[in-house]
Amino acid sequence: RNAGDYIFYTDWQWTSFVVFSVSQSTMLAVGAVYYMLFTGVPGTATYYATIMTIYTWVAKGAWFALGYPYDFIVVPVWIPSAMLLDLTYWATRRNKHAVIIIGGTLVGLSFPLFNMVNLLLVRDPLEIAFKYPRPTLPAYMTPIEPQVGKFYNSPVALGSGAGAVLTVPMTALGAKLNTWTYRWMAAL
Repeated sequence: RNAGDYIFYTDWQWTSFVVFSVSQSTMLAVGAVYYMLFTGVPGTATYYATIMTIYTWVAKGAWFALGYPYDFIVVPVWIPSAMLLDLTYWATRRNKHAVIIIGGTLVGLSFPLFNMVNLLLVRDPLEIAFKYPRPTLPAYMTPIEPQVGKFYNSPVALGSGAGAVLTVPMTALGAKLNTWTYRWMAAL
């Protein structure tokens, strides 16, 4: 039984790292650049990331309430990547297109690297397996076995690669949402 639990927690650790690296770096890119360009103030992206970090503390509590081990659930490291976005906006003298290309790429590449801290600090899946037998999950929440071998066993490389490709269009989307917002306000 515990061998199955160990596989469950190991798969959860690796799979969630890659999935969350990609999804949260794109979420950060859209939201942070939207607010930063809306205010026009470098630093707004870091402020946004701080708020999102607090939201993820709440989400961590929700997972814990479902019976998962508290020190196995990680809070994503949003703030340093947002600081790079702010730095890009400041260093390019508020150049929107530079933020999209350079800032978006920096967020996508750096987010999984900063989140690697989580993989280093999280409790060992084998220890977790013995202390916390796997919670019974409905079929639609059962983790799929990750094909990690295809990516040279590196969740960070996979997360950074996919993240860097996806965050640039997402950063552009965040910038575009600003245009739509201003038009909507002007119409009133």
